[in-house]
Formats: sequence, structure tokens, C-alpha cells
Amino acid sequence: MSQPSKVSFLEFVSLMALLTAMTALSTDAVLPALGEIGHDLHITGSNNNQLIISLLFAGMALGQIIYGPLSDTIGRKRSIYIGITIFILGCILSIFSSDLTTMLIGRFLQGLGAASTRIVTMALIRDRYEGREMARVMSFIMTVFIFVPAVAPAFGEGVLLVWEWKAIFVSFLLIATLTFIWFALRQEETLPPSARVPFSLHHIYKGIKETCLNRTAFSYTIIAGIIFGAFLGYLSSAQQIFQDAYKTGEAFVLYFGLLSIGIGFASLLNARLVMRHGMRKISGYALTAITLVSTLFFLFAWIHDGLPPFYSFMLYGFTTFFCMGLLFGNLNAMAMEPLGHIAGIGAAVVGSLSTFISIPLGILIGRFYEGTILPLVAGFTLLGFFALLLFRYASLSEMRSVHLEESS
Repeated sequence: MSQPSKVSFLEFVSLMALLTAMTALSTDAVLPALGEIGHDLHITGSNNNQLIISLLFAGMALGQIIYGPLSDTIGRKRSIYIGITIFILGCILSIFSSDLTTMLIGRFLQGLGAASTRIVTMALIRDRYEGREMARVMSFIMTVFIFVPAVAPAFGEGVLLVWEWKAIFVSFLLIATLTFIWFALRQEETLPPSARVPFSLHHIYKGIKETCLNRTAFSYTIIAGIIFGAFLGYLSSAQQIFQDAYKTGEAFVLYFGLLSIGIGFASLLNARLVMRHGMRKISGYALTAITLVSTLFFLFAWIHDGLPPFYSFMLYGFTTFFCMGLLFGNLNAMAMEPLGHIAGIGAAVVGSLSTFISIPLGILIGRFYEGTILPLVAGFTLLGFFALLLFRYASLSEMRSVHLEESS
């Protein structure tokens, strides 16, 4: 820690997790309502409902590149204040939407606002921790972040039982307001005025240039984007796969939650493993497992005409998402590790670039949905393969750099 804090470790992790989880909540609680929203807004084509998920991430990708440098100028707290306010405005717009365009604008604003809680939170954590300690904190936060998707669809389904889909966005508004109050009252500013820099395009350009030219940060950012692209493809088509292809009905929220628990359990386990084995070793094993398991399961699904037994799909999903739980926190921590001196803009570039990479990949996987799981598993197979190749390249580059420093 760089400075003492009145907030305990447990409260700090809880508050950071809640801020980060706003994105997961606003994504997954909407999934059970996509059909009703599509019907009420007269959306043609069930695959077009996926845009309600994708536009949230589009807003987030744009917002992250703004909030990072903004937080370096006006501080972490004020930046999060602005973001939550924009998120609330987006919720209001979605509540009163009567057509797809208005809904998508509202969702874009929600993503634009939620970007502050994701990216500035990462910088705030980097202000206090570094290296394996940061990876440990990120793993605890990711545990809560992934636990939210485990219960968010059930939460959305529960809301639909007593009211219409608009109430889901009302709940987002209330949660954001309460989080705003907690953050304002308890969390101190971690970036002192003496460490702030003027907001300028030149500063942003320098930060982007330094991040992109740093081979370690840039490589792990690309890998994170590729892996999250596969996961976004799953999020976009999950409702169709479970309810349309496998006919799970309302039990969709249960099965979706079970797979999310796999990610959360892995993230919690990673908090212990990373202190003993390191981020790179764990990440390498996880990427290898995702690629190998996805390749084998694609062949198995192909033999069964794209719809293998449901239990096998759940087993594959749990195994793959468990590996992803080992990856998410580590990849972000490895990308941020050399960027401590520019934590704000560094976090912005890492988050924004990885999200921009993931969006077209996720949309592409979702658009290929045709009633089977083949497009999804193929996406995990191909993207896992490319991510693994890049990971090996990044690891070899780091080893060469270490050898050069030792020899000099």
C-alpha cells in the first residue's frame, strides 16, 4: 500500500467489487427479458436482440479511454461520480424507451457510465497495490464480479414475475444510487493533487503510445480482448442456446448461474494459487486447457449435429469458464504491471482496447447462431488457439528481456 486508509481491506474489496459488478448486473439481469423487450419494442429477428447486450460493451469501450486520463486529472472519486450519473441517465432512458433505437442509446449510456466504475476502480486499486498483491485483490473482486452473473438472471426473472421488464432498469437505478452514496461517504481519494496531471490530448497520446509500445502490457491486453470476445459471444447467445436450442425454459437462469459459479470459484482459488505459482504459469495452463477442451468438444458436438447431450454442454461450459476465471484477473494484472506510473491512462488503454477487440468477435460469434452450439464452441476453439500463440510469444519476449538485463 502506498498510503494508510480508513477503509479496511474487507470493506475496500467489497466496495470495489460492487462498483465493478455494476457491469455484470446490467448485462446479465437483462438476459431473461430479451424476448419480452424484443416483442414490446417490435424488434425483428431474435439475433437482433443481442444488440441490447453488445451496445452496453460498446459504450464501455469508449468510456474507458475517457475516464482513465480524466481520473489522472480530477481524481478517482470525481471520475466515478460522473460515470455513475451517466449510468443512471442511461437507465432512465431505457425505462421510457418505446423503440429499439432509444433502448440502444440508453444501453450505450449505461455502458459509457459503467466504464468509470470498471476502469477507474482498476486505477484506484493500482494506486494501493502492485504485482501479486494486486492480482490477489483483483481475484477477490473478480469472485464477486462473477458471482453477480450467477444470480443476476434469476434476479431479472424474479422481477419479471411481479412486473414488466422496465422494473429491471429501475432496480439498476436504485443500486447505482446506493453505491454512489457508499462510495462518496467511505472511500477516500487515492490520487493526491500533487500527482495529478493536466488533461490534454498530448497526455492521452503519450499514455496510449507508451502502453502500446510496451510489449508486455500490449500483448496481455490483446490476449484479454481475444478471450473476452469468446465470452461475449456466449453472453450474446446464451438465452437462445439455453431456452431455444435446449428448451430449458425458466430453468435457464439456474443453468446460467451454475456456469458463472465455475468462473467465480476459479477466481477465488486463483487468489491463493497466484501467490505461490505466479500469474504467468497459471495463465499458460488455463489457455492451453481452454484450447484443447474446446477443440475436442467441437468434434463431439459435430458428431451430434451441433446439439450434444445437455449434460455434456454443461460439463464443457463449466470446465471452460473455470479456466476463464483463472485468466481474467491475471491478464489484467499482468497488463497493468509495467504501467504503475501511468495507472490512469494505462488502465484506460488496457480496458478500452481489450473491449474494442472483444466486441466484434463477440458479435460475430452471436450472429452465427443457427440453432446449435457449433458457432460458440468454434469461437472458443479458434480464439483460444490465437490467444495461446500470442501468450507464448509474450512469454518468450519477457524471458529474452530478462536475459538481456542480466547479461548487461
